[in-house]
Amino acid sequence: MIDQQAVQSFRRLAILTIIAVYFLILVGGIVRASGAGMGCPDWPTCFGQWIPPTEESQLPPDYHERYAIGYENTRFNPIKTWTEYLNRLAGVTIGILIFLTAWRSRIYLKGDKAVFYLSLAVFGLVGFQGWLGSTVVASNLKPVIITLHMLLALFIVALLIYILARSQKACWGYLDISVLPDKFTKVLVVAMLMTLLQVVMGTQVREAVDLIANDHAYIDRQYWRDDFPIIFYVHRSFSSIILFTNAWVCWKIFQRFDRATFIYKVSLLLIGLIVTAIIAGVCLDRLGVPPVAQPIHLLIATLIFGTQFFLTIYLRYSKFSS
Repeated sequence: MIDQQAVQSFRRLAILTIIAVYFLILVGGIVRASGAGMGCPDWPTCFGQWIPPTEESQLPPDYHERYAIGYENTRFNPIKTWTEYLNRLAGVTIGILIFLTAWRSRIYLKGDKAVFYLSLAVFGLVGFQGWLGSTVVASNLKPVIITLHMLLALFIVALLIYILARSQKACWGYLDISVLPDKFTKVLVVAMLMTLLQVVMGTQVREAVDLIANDHAYIDRQYWRDDFPIIFYVHRSFSSIILFTNAWVCWKIFQRFDRATFIYKVSLLLIGLIVTAIIAGVCLDRLGVPPVAQPIHLLIATLIFGTQFFLTIYLRYSKFSS
């Protein structure tokens, strides 16, 4: 029998780790929106230093040639450099938290070994993600690698959510999901896959925006929309399908469960996130791609995926799950 105090301690750490990962996704979005991806042209150091410089005089005179990838025709910008550096510090913090999560998961070796081994797997994946991040820098922000970096982040989030849900399945209580339509779970899974596809399309749009921004020297944002690729319009239209699909999922839950139930509250969160994501997308489309809306839009999209995934796992571990 696993000590309940240890279970609660693991739950708190796992939740903190998931929140920290989402925070890192937000910071990563800020890095991209601000064009700070090459703020540190080398890795793991920044301009060959563990503490980044704050002014150009602290750099070697030939830094344009030494760091030609990223700085050949660019002046030093301390704000972008420190934005990228703080992103790296956040990544290191995530690594520490996930290591602690894996260490604490030892309590499940006698009860549910999968929790422990999956926690170890996540720790290994975070190490690989760190290497992939260095590859992003080395490739001068190559679009395909950035997309892989994003997808791996979502996979890590999904694994952490699964670990949390599985480790706490004895605490969920009873839930009779037989009152839901037979196709409910399938529709929820389809909705989750649609969100994943939408995120992938969003990264493609983001990559196109990066090129457009560079062509416009990161000014005249109101004209960027004129050069948006066709994938942007597909991405925008697809949001309506996602909205209606998830609205059906949430409506079925609202019809059959009381407002005080946990599943009702999660569903309310889900539909709220989707509406907020659409509003952020409209702001990007109609307000000249404001920098503040870009990382928020990305964060909410990943939160939608995480909420859908958690809802799927929660239903699976319900006591009356069919």
